[in-house]
Amino acid sequence: MYVHVTFLLLLAWVALMDYRATGSIAGASSGVILILTVFAIVVLHELGHALAARRYGIPTRDITLLPIGGVARLERMPREPVQELAIAIAGPAVNVVLAVAIWLILTVMGIDPLGGEFVTGDALFASVFMVRLFWVNVILALFNMIPAFPMDGGRVLRALIAMRKPHGEATEIAARIGKFFAIVFGVAGLFALDNPFLVFIAVFIWLGASGEASAERQAVTLAGVPTSHVMITSFRTLLPHDTLSAGMDYLLSGFQQDFPVVSESGELVGVLTRASLVEALRRSGPDTHVSSVMRQSFETASPAEPVDTALSRLRASDLRALPVVENHRLLGLLTMDNVGEWVMLQTAMARTGRQ
Repeated sequence: MYVHVTFLLLLAWVALMDYRATGSIAGASSGVILILTVFAIVVLHELGHALAARRYGIPTRDITLLPIGGVARLERMPREPVQELAIAIAGPAVNVVLAVAIWLILTVMGIDPLGGEFVTGDALFASVFMVRLFWVNVILALFNMIPAFPMDGGRVLRALIAMRKPHGEATEIAARIGKFFAIVFGVAGLFALDNPFLVFIAVFIWLGASGEASAERQAVTLAGVPTSHVMITSFRTLLPHDTLSAGMDYLLSGFQQDFPVVSESGELVGVLTRASLVEALRRSGPDTHVSSVMRQSFETASPAEPVDTALSRLRASDLRALPVVENHRLLGLLTMDNVGEWVMLQTAMARTGRQ
């Protein structure tokens, strides 16, 4: 789990505002405690998504806490609508369970969270705090279920649409609805409610909807396309006995950042990454042989395999270019930039009817 630096700024801002309002350290501390508890609830919300995804064999890369909430990055989103529905609804379901549990505890304490009745005396702070947490979970559950893609409610909407329409079309519809809500939130935040938080959410929704719609269009375009159709065939290679100075020259003379290392017979034996090159130059100088720096364990792709499968391995690696190999011989390189350009050209030709 990661905590974005802006989240720490949020804590400092809350502490400052509460201190100004109450004039005491205790008042500032209570605000910070509430925010930390709220974000602990957000973590549980994201863990709900992660556990549901694990049930379908989808690992979670990480969970990041931001001032606007948490983000669980899954390795991939399922293509099956029922699976996406279950994963999307798991987070709000956690908030519903927590709200019910807190409501039961308050009931035992003789407190009605809906009626605003609190326990007096020493338990006053605890009762007010518990009522706040009850409403936090209610609001989180309801807010996240707004059908604003890519929020949870938007993913639920896409899953339901995808049960009747192709996944790509369902994504386009959900993205358009998400952008509509982004405009509503942005206008409300700027003019009606004077709330910058809603503006941040509007930007997040707009960018998220646009990004996922673009990624879906790319996935549809690449479906069934072999890697050999998309790979780069003009690139630089190094020999094991070359020095790092040759890698420096190649790096400065073009856009290539990772360099395959091949033997005299043309067999792929390693990869020299830009990071390894820079570190080795700092440590041992430009006369160092490539063979002592190159990476000998790395992912490769087959020219006949679907390019989307190879792309998944490229994204999961720290390579800028995935070597395309057949019978140990290097045929090409697969890069995100070249894939994007290929998709752009195919889309342009499709619009003129010249596939």
